[in-house]
Amino acid sequence: MQDFLGNLATRASVLKGVLPLSRTAALRDALAGVQLASMDIPQVLGYARIAGMPAVTGLYTVFLPLIAFAFFGASRHLVVAADSATATIFASRLSTMAPVSSAEYASLAAMVALLTAALLFVARIFRLGFLADFLSRTVLVGFLAGVGVQVGIAMLGDMLGLTGHAARSVDQLVLVARDWARLDVPTLAISVLVVVAVLFFKRVWPRLPVPLIAVVAGIAASDMYGFAARGIAVLGPVAGSLPPLRMPSVTWEQMLDLVPVAASCFVMIVAQSAAASRVFAERHHEATDTNADLLGIAAANAAAAFSGAFVVNGSPTQTAMADQAGTRSQFAQIVFAAVVVVVLLLFSRFLQYLPRCILASIVFTIAVGLIDLTTLLAIRRESPGEFALAVFTAAAVVLIGVEHGILVAVALSLLRHVRHSYRPHTMILAPGDDGVWVPVPAIPGSQTAPGLIVYRFGADLFYANDHFFVDDARRLIDHAPSTVRWFVVDASAITDLDYSASRSVGELCGVLKRSGIKVIFARVNPYLRSDMDRHGITPIIDESCIFGTLHEALRAAGVDQPVAK
Repeated sequence: MQDFLGNLATRASVLKGVLPLSRTAALRDALAGVQLASMDIPQVLGYARIAGMPAVTGLYTVFLPLIAFAFFGASRHLVVAADSATATIFASRLSTMAPVSSAEYASLAAMVALLTAALLFVARIFRLGFLADFLSRTVLVGFLAGVGVQVGIAMLGDMLGLTGHAARSVDQLVLVARDWARLDVPTLAISVLVVVAVLFFKRVWPRLPVPLIAVVAGIAASDMYGFAARGIAVLGPVAGSLPPLRMPSVTWEQMLDLVPVAASCFVMIVAQSAAASRVFAERHHEATDTNADLLGIAAANAAAAFSGAFVVNGSPTQTAMADQAGTRSQFAQIVFAAVVVVVLLLFSRFLQYLPRCILASIVFTIAVGLIDLTTLLAIRRESPGEFALAVFTAAAVVLIGVEHGILVAVALSLLRHVRHSYRPHTMILAPGDDGVWVPVPAIPGSQTAPGLIVYRFGADLFYANDHFFVDDARRLIDHAPSTVRWFVVDASAITDLDYSASRSVGELCGVLKRSGIKVIFARVNPYLRSDMDRHGITPIIDESCIFGTLHEALRAAGVDQPVAK
């Protein structure tokens, strides 16, 4: 049976996140799925509140969407469900189009999910998963740290028993500071007890399901002692039934108005899901397939749309919860979905007694776990510049929101890369202590040997750095201790030459040639040689001055000197 399923999955490109699965692993993931359900079910009820949807729709997001992603997705760790970022994005727009929690509002939310699924499917067709490659590990660490801080701040109101809620982290802190005198002491005491218990047992007995114990104990105590009557906020009534399957019903004009909302959700999903799946895949030394995950999330959002739910996303918070619970494949999420069915049919009425502060405290401890101080300190020690990027990413997520913060972080990553390409490291070969030529920084006033400069440019040549190449070469030649007769370009790092750079390089070679300086290109790969031929540089310097190795180029310059590799 295992072999049959494996062959089916390979041929149909499905169940990548589930198989291979041994009997032992299935038992482990089943237990982890039950524990994850105990932690996540209250959380998705809270996300439904943020989304402006009936509480039961939060449970719907962890039923059919979970199964759809487990079937079509590739990540073994990503939990695709309701998420605060996407819920906030569409709720802010939909609340201006229909009354919150109304039937019309629910139809609009379902259509946003369907449009988002369509955009994700198009992205899968055109293999746009590469967009996630622009998220460096540094950005991912900072991103998750920012998400952790943001989620932690968002939980403060419920943990303190305050009624105020704001979408932005800064506004939430202002509300907490303003209403601090009105905090509810019993609510705060319960919150502190849960947070301390979860964090303590996470260190001394990590397998003990403290969140599950807290949820069950909280429901029992709330029912027995009447927490709601004593001023401790509880979730309230939660309707229990399986989701009705139907097509979202909206007008053509409404659908057009929802396209920008779906596009915002799409960008958020691609960025956040890729970040989460990559972080946890790297943690467990596994490969990622972002394009397959796009298909899985598209299927999950389609399932959400047809089952009366709302946009689902690959959530870093819930994926961290799953990892903490011990899940190692999507089989745990399938078990999670089965638990949700049982809850919907039999136990949903008990959730109304769950204190909000217990839910918030559990989520707060997960948020703390997203802040990887060990890795941040390692980045700071090894690369202060990248550490600044990570901190800025975290700050951007907290200050301007997840959806904008991650885009700013990606833009900074690209700018950092472009800056390196714009001013790459340049070197020349110079005599070492043992007489062997070794690479040293290209500083004006130094040369390889009397009459000879061997110059290495550390990036591709394109329109933004061609003037840097030309100016650097001229400075080295003009300030050389002796008259330069041979200028050898070590092109080992140059794989591409665009039109603008070819004109600048061609003009430089022509000027040097007329000045009596012979230009030789060494370590020229086939791609660069093709560009040099196409752009007319080969005739300028002469075909006999282009070599595939450095030793051949040096022999052409009349030099036979050992060079360090």
